[in-house]
Amino acid sequence: MTMVSIGEAELYTELHGEGEDLLLVAGLGGMATFWHKQVDFLAQHYRVMLHDHRGVGRSSPAPVVSGSPEMAEDLLRLMDAMNIESAHIVGHSTGGAIGQQIAVNHPDRVRSLVLSASWAGPTPLFVDTFRVRRDILINSGVKHYMMVGSLLAAPAWTMTDTYQGMDAYLAERIKNFAGLEIELARLNAVMTHDLRHRLKEITAPTGIISAKDDSLTPPSMSDELAELIDGATLIRIAEGGHFCPVTVSDHYNEKLLQLLQTINR
Repeated sequence: MTMVSIGEAELYTELHGEGEDLLLVAGLGGMATFWHKQVDFLAQHYRVMLHDHRGVGRSSPAPVVSGSPEMAEDLLRLMDAMNIESAHIVGHSTGGAIGQQIAVNHPDRVRSLVLSASWAGPTPLFVDTFRVRRDILINSGVKHYMMVGSLLAAPAWTMTDTYQGMDAYLAERIKNFAGLEIELARLNAVMTHDLRHRLKEITAPTGIISAKDDSLTPPSMSDELAELIDGATLIRIAEGGHFCPVTVSDHYNEKLLQLLQTINR
């Protein structure tokens, strides 16, 4: 666990295990903690790197970035700083957008690519969903924004047994909120990512994994990725929602490792 300089920012970074490099790239929240139910399992097979994105969590605030290309450049600089020439990249949601950018523009840096609950480009429903979330953040505040995000990202059955009110449920996430300017910039990165016209250029072995009940990036978005990326392998999980790496972690881990091994044969 260390702080790594990428020039204009310092990124909190963790390394676990030994073997070929596997980068776990978080989504909109941008925090390494998103992957903590995957790390021990995957570190038995790879050297796993995860990080807090610029301006998020334990990383330095630094100048705000507002698009997936800039986020991809941050990850490339981190790879350079960690002497990682190429790696397997698993990107969840916005992390998948980052992985797509690197695979298209820097194919030599990607040994294989897994897109988890990600998308090729926006649909009207996708854009309106995130516009509503943005408006809730601006007009109703952080707590309501995070609560709506949780309800969209995780099936209700994952919350009911432990839910003891909004304040308790969101306490840790609110404590780690990056601030309005950074969150709005990250929402802009989500709504503007569109690589439909270039995904045919991806040459890295590619896998796609998603949950059937994902409300934020529904199955049709994973289907589109599989159609646009030549030779991509698609695995669909029956349930778990957008946060399936957290809500059904054991099943997700099994399927993710299976996917990595399949596309890297």
